[in-house]
Amino acid sequence: MRIRNTDKVQLVKQKAIELIVKDGLEGFSMNKLAKACNISVATLYIYYKDRDDLILKIAIDEGTKMGDAMIKDFDPAMPFEEGLRKQWENRYGYMKANPIMTLFFEQLRSSSYQQSFLSSFLTDFKLVMGKFMDNVIARGEIDKMPFEAYWSVAFAPLYNLIRFEQEGQSLSGQPFKMTDEILWKTFDLVVKGLKK
Repeated sequence: MRIRNTDKVQLVKQKAIELIVKDGLEGFSMNKLAKACNISVATLYIYYKDRDDLILKIAIDEGTKMGDAMIKDFDPAMPFEEGLRKQWENRYGYMKANPIMTLFFEQLRSSSYQQSFLSSFLTDFKLVMGKFMDNVIARGEIDKMPFEAYWSVAFAPLYNLIRFEQEGQSLSGQPFKMTDEILWKTFDLVVKGLKK
């Protein structure tokens, strides 16, 4: 068996992500990827069993990186507003630094790869966020609620702002550019809506 060439593996990964973002999962093939990397299809099969193996390995690797970025410098013992602010900083920072990954993950979220992608980083992330939620509820900072309700109020506004930023326009078609003022004003409204 040939030894993995790490530069080639990185190129394959980068091009696979770009092609999936550009053409969608249904338009992605190992032949297109080999051509984009200027390598033979046989070379791809040295590194990956098949198309699914390639996509899942990229999803798991990148999902783990995203999960680590989301809990960087985050302590589940933080007060609610401070902890949520750190989450917004981390999520926005990751997505701003990795815009193509955000689009790649969007492709996965609406596919059969979703569960594998989510499980790649959810174990540690769920543990940390679960402790945070238990702490803020026990301290009486927010009311207990279904996780989905919490997530929808706490993070959906952030993800919508990021989507507007990526698209360069608001729902009305007006040009949109994220600013710190918009980001943190929205955050303040979210905190106000969730706090007791």
